[in-house]
Amino acid sequence: MTDNLLTLLKTHFGYDQFRPLQEDAITSALAGQDTFLLMPTGAGKSLCYQLPALKLNGLTLVVSPLIALMKDQVDGLKANGLPAELINSSLTASQINKVQADALSGNIRILYLAPERLASPGFRTFLRGLNVSLIAVDEAHCISEWGHDFRPDYRNLKYLRQEFPSVPVMALTATATERVRQDIFDQLELRGARTLVASFNRPNLTYQVRPKRGAMRSLEALLGQHRGESVIVYCMARKDTESIASSLTARGLKALPYHAGMDPASRRVTQERFTRDEVPIIVATIAFGMGIDKPDVRLVVHYDLPRSVEGYYQETGRAGRDGLPSDCVLFYSYGDKFKQEFFVRQVEDAAERDQAQKKLNQIVQFGELHTCRRAYLLGYFGEVWEAENCGACDNCLAPAEEYDATEVVQKVLSAVVRTGQRFGAGHIVDVLRGSRSQRVRQLGHDELSVHGIARDVPDDELRLVIELLVAKGLLGKNDGDYPTLALTVAGNRFLKEKERLVLPKPRRASVVGVEADEMPMDQALWQRLRTLRKSLADEEGVPPFVIFGDVSLREMATYFPQSRDSFALISGVGEAKLARFAEPFLTVIIEHAQEHELEELPTPPRRGQRERPSSGSVGSTFEETRRLLQQGLSLEDIARRRGYALGTVLGHIERFVGAGEEVPLAHLMPPPERLLKIIAAFQSTDDGYLAPVQEQLGKDYSYEELRLVRAYLRQGQSA
Repeated sequence: MTDNLLTLLKTHFGYDQFRPLQEDAITSALAGQDTFLLMPTGAGKSLCYQLPALKLNGLTLVVSPLIALMKDQVDGLKANGLPAELINSSLTASQINKVQADALSGNIRILYLAPERLASPGFRTFLRGLNVSLIAVDEAHCISEWGHDFRPDYRNLKYLRQEFPSVPVMALTATATERVRQDIFDQLELRGARTLVASFNRPNLTYQVRPKRGAMRSLEALLGQHRGESVIVYCMARKDTESIASSLTARGLKALPYHAGMDPASRRVTQERFTRDEVPIIVATIAFGMGIDKPDVRLVVHYDLPRSVEGYYQETGRAGRDGLPSDCVLFYSYGDKFKQEFFVRQVEDAAERDQAQKKLNQIVQFGELHTCRRAYLLGYFGEVWEAENCGACDNCLAPAEEYDATEVVQKVLSAVVRTGQRFGAGHIVDVLRGSRSQRVRQLGHDELSVHGIARDVPDDELRLVIELLVAKGLLGKNDGDYPTLALTVAGNRFLKEKERLVLPKPRRASVVGVEADEMPMDQALWQRLRTLRKSLADEEGVPPFVIFGDVSLREMATYFPQSRDSFALISGVGEAKLARFAEPFLTVIIEHAQEHELEELPTPPRRGQRERPSSGSVGSTFEETRRLLQQGLSLEDIARRRGYALGTVLGHIERFVGAGEEVPLAHLMPPPERLLKIIAAFQSTDDGYLAPVQEQLGKDYSYEELRLVRAYLRQGQSA
């Protein structure tokens, strides 16, 4: 069966191999078995019910919670040549009648439904007339009141189980604790279900926590590094989404707000502009949620503290769904805990309130970690991370140094005591720093012995020490509107017995993350392909990623396919997309390759991929280029000996550098004066693209020369 499934996978979806657990879930569905699938966002859950729909005789029903998610899924299936439709409130009555008629006549293989439809007796009558062969419940955690996004309408799903008792059910979710899992099993009456649990690890995501103080400046710097890329900024309050979006727009960054208080039409337009790459930045409350099926979000920022680790994991999971490197940044302040506790106190049921407080404490713990953040996230979901260093969180990439903080801690605790243990952190910092503000003088605190005793410690470092002392239980903070500090029993003991304390040094505001351009590619061609993709998407009325995802475009800009056979080997190119889009994309690629003397490069072999004729293996041809470089030959001499164009040899060099392999390049550099001009031009553009650098320097500087210097600079950065 495997070969047959791989053929369907390549023909209809353009992929050569399954991701972990996809094939297991598919074979389970085809065998008529109930399946519970727990798989992180971006791991390919949708394929697990979409591919079986091609082999099963009847209709696959998919219950999905949000309208936008359904539309993106249906658009993607249609682009792949699969008959799929949806029924939800976005359709008119006549449109719904048309879809129902097509479903009853067998012209549809996959039908997406909103859960609230199941409450309608008339709709249930329609369902009884269908030949249903599989029921897929996406975002299945919505059925559990213990889940982070409970939807009462999901309780209607019991009807499907009762109406189609012999039809297999597949429940899919990206996040569920053990308690939620059991609730899903009970509510959907899964019988003898096969349980498939993938790793929660998202290796392409880098997690970082930064101080909340100065967050707007930090956010602006982050967005500058992700300029032109898709970004989601999450805020707690609706008014903050509007004020932050407005501030970013005033700074020349194109951003729009999104929250539940907006009218539905405005929300829909905003979401469409984001998914169609017309607005790169959305500043939103968590109302901008599960319906976001955009695979190329490169940065997710939490401007405020989330309410739970589950919510945080789900929201950061919207980054990098295509598997390419992406960043997740949380701006953290212990003070945000008290804002969230206000909402916790509104919960009437005592058990639910305690559960909400527990979840809040867990995300606070995540914010204050000085160990691996990935290990903490995975541990929350019951998965053990055994590696000492994940290589993709701030604490692993740049471990915080520790120092003997005894002296500054004594000063902070003494200041709290001397001021009467009835003031907040801001006032304590003012006293320690020697402020002569009117309030300090009115209270007589400028006469205290502690006034000015820490004037050499920066304001933000003192605030961090206070937060750490609260976290360690030496200081207590009340829950009022104006939280005040007081020593705990442990804090009094620390002062009395002159104990010692080691704390982590404050982390400076530096951006850490995975290099966003791991796959070496021609940046100029990448931009031309993106422009073409956007143009075709606008003509089709779909988001650009429905045409091709970033992974596909990156492969095109790396391997320069110049025939239909070569184009068919690109990831994401199935038969339908080959027929519809090969000609326009090949035209751009061939034109660019001719302009810059680029030769087609062999794509890497993938399991199930048909072999491509080649004069030699990838390894041997690249090793020969390495050998000639090590002999100190010029670029022209290497190209002549190999019988290649200069662009092909440059492609080899870029592949070495992208893989982190050392090759000698210094002898290929232009004269010092010319080299310095090129380096300065690259530094002024920040993005590494060739076109703006050449525009700045002039046509006397060829693309080949600029590519060579760029490779040299990147090798130096990775050394």
